[in-house]
Amino acid sequence: MSQNIIYKTPLDALGYQFIKDEFIPRGKNEFYLRNMQNRNGIDYRRLSAYEIEMLVRNGNTSDDWNNILVSDAFNAELVKNCKFYGLVRIGKLEPFCLGFSDLKAPVGLYNSTIISCDFGDNVVIDNVNYLSHYIIGSEVIITNVNELVTTNHAKFGNGIIKEGEKENVRIWVEICNENTGRRVMPFNGMLPGDAYLWSRNRNDKTLQEKFKLFTEQRFDNRRGYYGKIGDRSVIKNCNIIKDVWVGTDAYIKGANKLKNLTVNSGPEGNTQIGEGCEIVNGIIGFGCRLFYGVKAVRFIMASHSQLKYGARLINSYLGNNATISCCEVLNSLIFPAHEQHHNNSFLCAALVMGQSNIAAGATIGSNHNSRGADGEVIMGRGFWPGLCVSLKHNSQFASFSILTKGDYPAELNIPFPFSLISNDVTNDRLVIMPGYWFLYNLYALARNAWKYIDRDKRTERFQRLEFDFLAPDTVNEMFHSLQLMETATGKAYHLSIQKHGQSADHTAAGKHLLHNNSKIIHELEILAENVENSKRKVVLTKVLPAYKVFEELIIYYGTTQLLQFINENNFASLKELTAALPARATRGEWANVGGQLIPVTELESFKEKIRTGKIKSWDAIHEYYQAEGNKYPAQKLKHALASLAEITGINLKKMDAHQFAGLLSGMVATKEWITKGIHDSRAKDYTNPYRKMVYESIGEMNEVVGKLEENSFIKQQIAELQLFKKEVASLKKKFKL
Repeated sequence: MSQNIIYKTPLDALGYQFIKDEFIPRGKNEFYLRNMQNRNGIDYRRLSAYEIEMLVRNGNTSDDWNNILVSDAFNAELVKNCKFYGLVRIGKLEPFCLGFSDLKAPVGLYNSTIISCDFGDNVVIDNVNYLSHYIIGSEVIITNVNELVTTNHAKFGNGIIKEGEKENVRIWVEICNENTGRRVMPFNGMLPGDAYLWSRNRNDKTLQEKFKLFTEQRFDNRRGYYGKIGDRSVIKNCNIIKDVWVGTDAYIKGANKLKNLTVNSGPEGNTQIGEGCEIVNGIIGFGCRLFYGVKAVRFIMASHSQLKYGARLINSYLGNNATISCCEVLNSLIFPAHEQHHNNSFLCAALVMGQSNIAAGATIGSNHNSRGADGEVIMGRGFWPGLCVSLKHNSQFASFSILTKGDYPAELNIPFPFSLISNDVTNDRLVIMPGYWFLYNLYALARNAWKYIDRDKRTERFQRLEFDFLAPDTVNEMFHSLQLMETATGKAYHLSIQKHGQSADHTAAGKHLLHNNSKIIHELEILAENVENSKRKVVLTKVLPAYKVFEELIIYYGTTQLLQFINENNFASLKELTAALPARATRGEWANVGGQLIPVTELESFKEKIRTGKIKSWDAIHEYYQAEGNKYPAQKLKHALASLAEITGINLKKMDAHQFAGLLSGMVATKEWITKGIHDSRAKDYTNPYRKMVYESIGEMNEVVGKLEENSFIKQQIAELQLFKKEVASLKKKFKL
């Protein structure tokens, strides 16, 4: 029977030999890294005989009083019932109480065992049963903690190994796939784009080795770094805190276990960890919140994200400004602005590209279709599965897909953005309504885009996130959908007249029918192909309205970008404008890299620079993100102009006054339609008798949900429409249109 191995060492060794001799450089002692870390600027001295006498009288003990160093403003009366071992350095202690929230405690060190630690000025250390190898800042409050300790091989959540350690102790985060094939080494400061690039290019061995090298170069592998707790941080009523680095102004209360973590906190955002949390092997970003029984293991939380109410986050990356409550998330890479609030939802082995919302009962990734747990689900931004949705691996969804309640029996590949997907069990078919959001739920679509911008709390915006629902990625998907709808419509028409033909014939026929608003389209059963891994039908509904709205919104996207270009450059005439337009603008492919949209050609060039050593670090990669973010408006403009030219057939460089006036008038009409759609989709909630029936009167309903006419978002949209009209009218006058 195996036994616990209990080591016996001399009592006078407690607090010393933190670093084994073999890992101490020649000419250095075991405190050389500690001295480098301690930057508080305090001049420490030895205790006077009177101070030693006072400390002994107050019930304190030390293995060697010569190893207790203090500042000139040290007050021995404020140290009581403590046991000191090793080198301990104490800053100023003054007879004050420190207060935070409802906690008030006297400055000083009380009722604690302290081993080889440094303290800043005016700290409160009370009832810490075991405090070992920490550098603690000024005005820090630590009270009622069982164990607060740092080991000599602490990595603080980073995926590195220390001198003398074996590779098998390295921490990896196994994102996107349960079979570990997309795992990444976590590091403090890892951005969503970093995790995406590292997890996606698995067959590029050179690139993979560079990412690993960048991570290892980012940290010192020497043993002996102390844990740190930044100024004004408060830690109370916790059990075990081991190998945890804590920034300034953090608040940790009632945690069960915190181990191998970096807890970023400070001016960029104060982080809080609350009751019952058990958090191991992770990086916590600035301004994060973790409360009430959270379990997180092998994870990264980007800044201003939240875990609450028993949520479990394991082997996952959670992007900025995201919230997960109650539920379980495993092996996932989640881009910024994600919401998941319900106890019985489950997300596993997924790439979620942001602006997403997972409803109650949704089980995403629970059904594997292979002989191993190696499936994946890829969800474009704006993904929204409804209640009790169950999906199978592998599946992929275009941007802004919404799924109705149902158990989807086969793998899905949905290329239609803004679509409503339904599992029609009665008729044993899959039904897709392209453009659903524009046709029936514009209020939610537009408000969400505004909401994400408003709630973006990042202070260091290395990545320029795109929240607009009309952007290069979604517009490209709309172009692809137009072609798919043309082909599907043409094929359905040819089948109805028993005519056979090639795909090109179907596309041409469908395009003709759709452009001419042919009534026969409403009589056709239009089917999509290669969408579901099954033999049942996949039916497209509302094809003609969707086709028209996609065309209209692509024109609107291009024209609004053109208008912005005019405003930024203050052109005096149409001739001056057309002369300034790029000669050759192309749409090109775009990639969503952690919520930041980057042209694929630019991304490939960037990866080649990493391979060849022109980019040498993660910091350089982050500088690339910023540079691309600065270029994005110009890149988006070129994409928008290319899209506008392609959808209208207008040569923008040779555009005449009549064509330009038509674009402006169409843009205003579309803006009016969008504003009306936002109002009308919300107004349904006020006219639906089943929503009204729970209220005794309209007055009571208005008190509970607010008056429609006082809706701040709708009022904002109406005001924007009026300004928009004035702006366009002024431009027409200026250009003499």
